[in-house]
This record gives sequence, C-alpha cells and structure tokens, in this order.
Amino acid sequence: MTSAPRKAAGFTLIELIVVMLIIAMLASLAVPRYFGSIEKSKNAVLKENLSLMRDALDKYYGDNGIYPATLDDLVSRKYLRSIPRDPVTESSSTWITVAPEDSDKGGVYDVHSGAEGNAADGSPYKEW
Repeated sequence: MTSAPRKAAGFTLIELIVVMLIIAMLASLAVPRYFGSIEKSKNAVLKENLSLMRDALDKYYGDNGIYPATLDDLVSRKYLRSIPRDPVTESSSTWITVAPEDSDKGGVYDVHSGAEGNAADGSPYKEW
C-alpha cells in the first residue's frame, strides 16, 4: 500500500505577497487621514484652550476691575484649575500674553499661542 505524497499545508509566496500588497494599499489610504485628523484635533483643542483662558481673563476683570498680572494669577485665584497646555507646542509655558493698552489695568489682557508655523487654513498660530 503506497500512499500518495501529501501536499504541504501553508501559503504560497504569491499568496503572501498579494496579502501584503492589499495591506499596504489600505495603509496608504488610512495613514494620511489619520495624521490629518490629528492636526485638526490639535487645532480644535488650541481654539478651545484659548477661548477658555480668554473667558477666565474676562471674568477676572469683571470681578476685580483689573486684569491679572500673570496667567498664574488665574490659577491661584481659582479662575482656572491649571494653565492649559498648548497642544501644538505641547507645553503650558509657551503662551504669549498681551498687556492692556493702559498699564494700570493689569498685565494680561489677551493670550495667543506661542507655536511656530501656520494652521491648515494658512493663518499663523500666533495670531489666534
């Protein structure tokens, strides 16, 4: 009784290459969208953080009649729990503060991002 030779189980090289090509094509479609969505989310968080700090500055001025001397005053007086992190620079110490025209009114009238470069819409982060 002779048995027929068995065919080895497994995938051929061609099958593996086809699967790898399909995976590479799917990845080439997904990766640019992924990085684009990360950039959009950083911009959204930056806008929200700026809005939050500007709102806290307005409330501080409304309560005290002057603007805070530094951003840390917003935290020490409980207008903010902590100074938000700039998502583009990934730091809470890169905010650019703008003093009011009248120096007797305090030290921080407005705040801008300290990030270099431009957003997706072409506007510089420093102008936000």
